[in-house]
Amino acid sequence: MMGGQHGDAQSDGFRLIGRIVGIVIISGILAWFCLGIGMGGWQWPHSLDEITFNIRFPRVVVALIVGASLAAAGAALQALFDNPLADPSLIGTSGGAALGVIMVLALGLGSLSVPLAAFIGALLVCFLILTAHRLFGGGTMGLLVMGFVISAFCGALVSLMLFLSDDMVLRSATTWLAGSLAEAGFISPYYALGVMGLGLLILVLISHRLDILMLGEETAVSMGISVTSTRIWVVIGAALLTSAAVSLAGIIGFLGMMVPNVVVRLLGGRRGRIIVVSAWVGALFLMLVDGGARWLSYPVDVPVGIVIALLGGPFFLWLFLQPMRR
Repeated sequence: MMGGQHGDAQSDGFRLIGRIVGIVIISGILAWFCLGIGMGGWQWPHSLDEITFNIRFPRVVVALIVGASLAAAGAALQALFDNPLADPSLIGTSGGAALGVIMVLALGLGSLSVPLAAFIGALLVCFLILTAHRLFGGGTMGLLVMGFVISAFCGALVSLMLFLSDDMVLRSATTWLAGSLAEAGFISPYYALGVMGLGLLILVLISHRLDILMLGEETAVSMGISVTSTRIWVVIGAALLTSAAVSLAGIIGFLGMMVPNVVVRLLGGRRGRIIVVSAWVGALFLMLVDGGARWLSYPVDVPVGIVIALLGGPFFLWLFLQPMRR
């Protein structure tokens, strides 16, 4: 019996290692392919000159960071609100982060303050939405309406500051706000990677609490789970991820809604698994969409946020109408 259990454990370990190796290989191949995209065509990445490589490689890294951050944040927020339509942009979290970034740039506080301001903006909006949702309810429609109102308010403040500003950095933020990976110049991608890693770690560590919380508050309390503490940590983790994404690429909507829903339907499983797989799928998805957009729209560099919105709109409508068709 012991030998059989040991053999099963060893077999599971080999399967896990095989999956990890497969994921790394697939990710590497796709990243290598995207490195070769440019000027309306494709060329072998190893034949690129140093200047071209130094332009394309950071863009691929930024796409991976932003895609992973938004997808993981979306997976956590959907569990927190028990709503498949929850997304950092749809509930206003991305708008709060963008407002924080623009305020820091307007005050000239320096690039190191950008992710902190984005984090505070995202955190405040997320807590505001969570509190209002708990006090007033409203279900799916109520959550979306509150999110739209807060997003519109934050967007109006951002537009007002950009309109009144004569600073060239703020003027250039217009393209960045549209979700452009080409304008990722406010902070270092590797600084954002650290922020993303911290947020993802927090969400993975408390994911088992989210699984229990999704069964209901009474069930969670009866099992010794602190509901308030769990919600706070989820909000902090999601805000960190959103701040990393917005600091680099502005507001990219729908990605945090689409990817987790696809992962849940194809794989399912515990929330920790969904968050991690969503991060991986979201990273590759954004990288491939950006690469495809650069290839097809050359010589115009269409912000990837616009392309994702074109894909996400029909997906949102399909997901929103699902309960009505049952």
